[in-house]
Amino acid sequence: MKKLSLFVQTIIFSLAFTNVQAQTADEVVNKYIETIGGKEKLEALNAVKMEMVANYQGMEIPVQVTSAKDGKMLVKINLMGKEMTQVAFDGTSGWSTNMMTMKAEKMNSEDIENLKNTSTKDFPDPFLNYKQKGYVADYIGKETKEGTECHKIKLTKNQVVVNGEKVDDVSFYYFDTENNVIVMTETEIKEGQMKGQMASSTSGNYQEVDGIYFPFTMNQFGQEMTIKKITLNPTIDLKEFEFKTE
Repeated sequence: MKKLSLFVQTIIFSLAFTNVQAQTADEVVNKYIETIGGKEKLEALNAVKMEMVANYQGMEIPVQVTSAKDGKMLVKINLMGKEMTQVAFDGTSGWSTNMMTMKAEKMNSEDIENLKNTSTKDFPDPFLNYKQKGYVADYIGKETKEGTECHKIKLTKNQVVVNGEKVDDVSFYYFDTENNVIVMTETEIKEGQMKGQMASSTSGNYQEVDGIYFPFTMNQFGQEMTIKKITLNPTIDLKEFEFKTE
């Protein structure tokens, strides 16, 4: 009976610990969603257009990123006065510009499938209604990043396809314990020479745009970016997504 009681106590403790973790993760996520504008305002977004400047080897490169609830994604850059499309995805098919040949190339089936799987679910934020998307958030604990105490959350999203194989899509998010916003994200690199290593990106200088807060400074994989303007629910020109051979 003593062994049975100890076993039962262990099970109860394990279940209780799991529930505490789930509640803690939900608490952090809920505070974050409320801080940046609230569920209702985020759900009302249909599209977001960001105009920014990327600092690359001392050069300032204008970048324009448009993303939409229906999965559309458009990334354009202006390089030495010439505008080019880096990504054009209309929700079902897409293309990009090969930076070596400077020619437009259609996306392969793997990239298209991955974009279909993530572009709609991650808009406008992967944590918005994350459980309904099939995502899982786990509270890891507190950790200090760049002098800031943070809550560390592991977010497991739907699997993605890499070189023909399905792999887990896991990222770690660091939420400022004082301000309840994301200040850093770490994601495992899934292919190439740096496969298996963690790539980090930082976010800061949150500013309000029509009742929703966005980071206006970012450093993604060593690339510094400063947002100049954000437009909510902009008009999207469908011609921008047409495959251009020139």
